Amino acid sequence: MTIAYIGLGSNLAEPRSQVERALGELDALPQTRLMARSSLYRTAPVGYAAQPDFVNAVAAVETGLGAHELLHELQELEAAHERRRSFPDAPRTLDLDLLLFGDERIADGGLVVPHARMHQRAFVLAPLVEIAPDAVIPGRGAARDLLERCRDQDLERIVP
Repeated sequence: MTIAYIGLGSNLAEPRSQVERALGELDALPQTRLMARSSLYRTAPVGYAAQPDFVNAVAAVETGLGAHELLHELQELEAAHERRRSFPDAPRTLDLDLLLFGDERIADGGLVVPHARMHQRAFVLAPLVEIAPDAVIPGRGAARDLLERCRDQDLERIVP
């Protein structure tokens, strides 16, 4: 069994409900158990700015799936939430990112773990540190230290 961390985000079709529903659905994935979930956070969009704010969270799961299998299951959940990939950084009903998979470093077949930009994003680091204060991002360092470098990014905790 591997501990994996998953970033969740939504800014369309009742974002809070989308994220809450997806958190429950993570627990129903094959060979996977939801172990912890962060509070919900409201954040401004990154990249394409002409869209609504996001609701974000991070979940910790214990899984018997391999990293690529877990990614496939996450993509299936996105599809079930009618995720459309119209252009980079577009608004979305649900975004699920495999942030960390144990202490593995993976870069193949469309999967990069640790997530390529997670160390630069407060909306990932704050909820991660909330549920895993000692989290380390392989090749980058302690998540808590990386979060300090992102303090200039707007982030609002909305639901404990």
